[in-house]
Amino acid sequence: MNINLDNIRRPTLLVDEAICKANIHWMAERAKKLGVKFRPHFKTHQSGLIGEWFREEGVRAITVASVSMARYFIEKGWEDITIAFPLNLRESDELIELSGKADLNILVTMSEPLESFGQKFYGIKRPVGVFVKIDTGYHRTGLTVSDNEEIEIIINTCRKHSLLTFKGFLTHTGHTYNARGKDEIEMISRAAFNLLKSLKVKFDSGPGDLILSVGDTPACSLIDSFAGLDEMRPGNFVFYDVMQTVIGSCDTSRIAVCLACPVVSKEQSRKEVAIYGGAVHLSKESVFYQGKTIFGLVCRLSPQGWSEPLDDCYISAVSQEHGVIKVSNSVFETFKPGDLLGILPVHSCLTAQCMGNYMINGELAEPQM
Repeated sequence: MNINLDNIRRPTLLVDEAICKANIHWMAERAKKLGVKFRPHFKTHQSGLIGEWFREEGVRAITVASVSMARYFIEKGWEDITIAFPLNLRESDELIELSGKADLNILVTMSEPLESFGQKFYGIKRPVGVFVKIDTGYHRTGLTVSDNEEIEIIINTCRKHSLLTFKGFLTHTGHTYNARGKDEIEMISRAAFNLLKSLKVKFDSGPGDLILSVGDTPACSLIDSFAGLDEMRPGNFVFYDVMQTVIGSCDTSRIAVCLACPVVSKEQSRKEVAIYGGAVHLSKESVFYQGKTIFGLVCRLSPQGWSEPLDDCYISAVSQEHGVIKVSNSVFETFKPGDLLGILPVHSCLTAQCMGNYMINGELAEPQM
């Protein structure tokens, strides 16, 4: 890295290009070894520039979290996109428009909106793929493996409308984020994978090309076999974060983003340091870390990047613009107003969304979508 710290006036999200590219390369190679298609989720970085780093690794198919995100990446030249969010009928016209510009896959969790969308099929420019979202234990959205009748209706709806193509089953095992360590992640993931594979046995009446798609960073980082599955869609791994280190997906050396924050105040009696960097920059996401609830870890910054997290030094509270750092006596005396501190975020996806752009090698990159 090469950072001119003197140019940083307010909270600024730094990206270490080398770490980020290494994370991308590592996951791309891992997908090859596991024998699954790599369709990374771009919701974490939301950046055309970082998207190009994926192209350098041969990635041609991606996942996004919204129709607007699909539009952004279509404009950046991406042509094979899964929108991994339940079909929103109010965006049907926009989806139909975008279908003429890229190969799109949409996600459904019930048959009713798909039928309504299918009735507009005359406007679709080319076939739109349809994945059924399966709830394998996260309990956010999705059908269960026992919802056979509803799944059949969805498949038959695709057959009825010639420009809707049933592609297969998709799940997000987000409950791995509550796990700690590889064994627990593997137990959760294996159960989810087996549920998906049971659906393939039930519903794959064709030549065996029904797709089973999974995606969460802990499983994709740690599980050694994806046998019987077809594609993986991790997203957070591009940056990683403190939450992933707590889960066991990575260590802090693989966190590729750090929020540079000015010190603005010190409170001697409480041994607290206030920074310009709060909930609107980091989000209010917290994690239980070494016996404490924290909102980020604290690093020292240099023109070459950031240090490993400082011992006994963490963000204990955030409000809109403020972050409060608890520090030990020895560290407290080394901080002064005007200093810049680096904060490793608890959840890099939310921090990146809050910030909206990055500084890479001392230059502000193009804004995210």
